[in-house]
Amino acid sequence: IVRRRLIPAAGFAGIAVTVALGLWLARHDGRELGLPYPPFVGRWDPAATGWALAAVALLALAVWVAPRMLSATLKPAAFAAALYALTLALRLALGAASNGTAGWSRVFDPDGFEGPNEYLPALPALRYGPGFFLDRFAELVPALPVHAAGHPPGLLLVMDALAIDTPGRLAALCIAGGALVAPLGYVLARGLLGERRARIAGLLTATAPSILLFGATSADALYATLGVAAAIPLASRRVRAAGAVALAVVSVFSWSLLAVGAWAALLAWRRSGVRDMLALALLCGVALLAVHGALAALTGFDPIGTLRATEQVYRFGIAAERPYWYWLPGSPAAFLVMLGLPVAWLAFQALARADDTAIAIFVVIVVAAVAGFTKAEVERIWLCFAPFVCLAAASALDARHLRPVLALLALQALAWELLWNTVW
Repeated sequence: IVRRRLIPAAGFAGIAVTVALGLWLARHDGRELGLPYPPFVGRWDPAATGWALAAVALLALAVWVAPRMLSATLKPAAFAAALYALTLALRLALGAASNGTAGWSRVFDPDGFEGPNEYLPALPALRYGPGFFLDRFAELVPALPVHAAGHPPGLLLVMDALAIDTPGRLAALCIAGGALVAPLGYVLARGLLGERRARIAGLLTATAPSILLFGATSADALYATLGVAAAIPLASRRVRAAGAVALAVVSVFSWSLLAVGAWAALLAWRRSGVRDMLALALLCGVALLAVHGALAALTGFDPIGTLRATEQVYRFGIAAERPYWYWLPGSPAAFLVMLGLPVAWLAFQALARADDTAIAIFVVIVVAAVAGFTKAEVERIWLCFAPFVCLAAASALDARHLRPVLALLALQALAWELLWNTVW
């Protein structure tokens, strides 16, 4: 009992100290931590449009209807479809609440503030075709915009193949694909927590502030969907091999998705022991070598060279101005706060109860923070971890408290969207 109370309290105390220290150092001590308001990305910038009313209405609808969606009379397929529609509607309304419909695609505009760092300006690198692009990708990385340079070539190849060459088209892909994370999170949770808690996990994923706020304005929302899609077969012994192949394929979109394999291996350790964990890790390693080896043989793509080039981009970019000592706790603090204070509290409660899903994702978060490869902006960059935290939180949430928890998440998401400019 003491442990169950101590861990959430200690976790929130650590977050509070980290946030207070970062804001004090940046505003009063004049220290450079790499962001104006550490540990959070963005700045104070109140703004609202008529879409804010639609966002309020839809968030209220989500809070009201959520307990009814737990009913067994609503079939799993119908629940998944309703969850997708709800997630999509919430993202569109909230994404337009402060800047109108232009807010859906503004971040991808090459003439905007962040647009020059995004993916569209990287498309000219494909002018000689995907074969040449893949063969020379490692050499091209230093010349690409920072977001394209920070990821493998998967998304750029998809954009080229589908003629996605405008901010609107790219936004449509990210919004429609990113919204699948909630129903896929529900499918993943069904195999781990059972039907009722799986539905709670899906609803938490649909309404968590960071998933909502960055789900309509960043490619990381799409990567989160791909990560959960790979996790579903990885978490099942029957189709584990397919999961390993899926993980290798989605790693062509984002290197961070390899953490999904680590999560699955840790879950296997907790549920079946060290031998099963090692077997899954070996299977993922073999699939990764096979997929990237085949890609290298067919196209000349150099994954090792690409990783090295990407590492140089990070090390000598803005991350160099962000001190490790602060962002070691700062990154997890920002990530958990923006995921939603109720979700963070519930996830800590699950960790205190030694829940398997909670232990697995918290270990991944700790390793990511200690590695220090990504410092700050993790509210967006670690978005692929968010569904797994929601999964852990669902294991600790009593269904009777679902409505007040979702109400708090909705209030946090709306307040942050209207008062804070997150860039994305």
